[in-house]
Amino acid sequence: MTGFAALKGAGAGFSWAWDMRAVNARGLDVRVRVPDWVEGLDQPVRAAVAGVAARGNVTVGLRLTRDEGAGGDRIDRAALARVLEQLGAVDAAAAEAGVTLARPTTAEVLATRGVLVSDAGETDLEPLTRALTADLPKLVEAFDAMRRSEGESLKSVIGGQLDRIEALTAEAARLAEARRDEMAAKLRDQLARVLDNAEGADADRVAQELALIAVKSDVTEEIDRLNAHVKAARDLLETAGAIGRKLDFLSQEFNREANTLCSKAQSSELTRVGLDLKATIDQMREQVQNVE
Repeated sequence: MTGFAALKGAGAGFSWAWDMRAVNARGLDVRVRVPDWVEGLDQPVRAAVAGVAARGNVTVGLRLTRDEGAGGDRIDRAALARVLEQLGAVDAAAAEAGVTLARPTTAEVLATRGVLVSDAGETDLEPLTRALTADLPKLVEAFDAMRRSEGESLKSVIGGQLDRIEALTAEAARLAEARRDEMAAKLRDQLARVLDNAEGADADRVAQELALIAVKSDVTEEIDRLNAHVKAARDLLETAGAIGRKLDFLSQEFNREANTLCSKAQSSELTRVGLDLKATIDQMREQVQNVE
């Protein structure tokens, strides 16, 4: 299930902004993106996410800003000396080869890894880590509240689709019952026609074949299973915890019964109902993909 939450805070000489977002996935994949000089946050973040989410690609990010007067970036003189020495060696090799190189700018030299470092590495970060960890429950609570709100909306949408499936199933049952006498009369006529034009044919064998045709056109089992699936899906919607995978499986079962109904229809009206069922089931499956 998708979700998003953001939280700002300050303390221990820093201000920060947390953000937490999720997109749909089959399992739970947590990605923690925090500054590499802040240690001890990975496991608390993963544990907090696992407490409220069972599925989804969840990304938790942190942006930190040091307060004014609390320190800043500085140049590592030893690293700068090494970079300049290496640049000199490159220039000398290029000159020997007759190649002219453009001179690097000051900004480019400062951007070289290791030249510009943060004083945060020389600061006691334990108070900051404690403050950031203390913020996690509020972040996760906001994230979970948004997902619960979205879940209630999804429940309403899927519930409406189940109502539509139930109504179409009831219509299919009515149509199937209405054609029962017609199908029986048609089979009797076919049997009589075959017996009149097939001298020496085994009447019992012909009757068996026609009985098989009747069974293959009977949609009672499909209708019963569709009704059972509707009940099972409604029960799942009232169940706490992760139900997305079970709903997805049920959606596949819905689709299987609708396909069989269409293949047995032998009636334009029953075929129309079967196609409406398939369309509604496909719409429901799209929504189910958003359920945890």
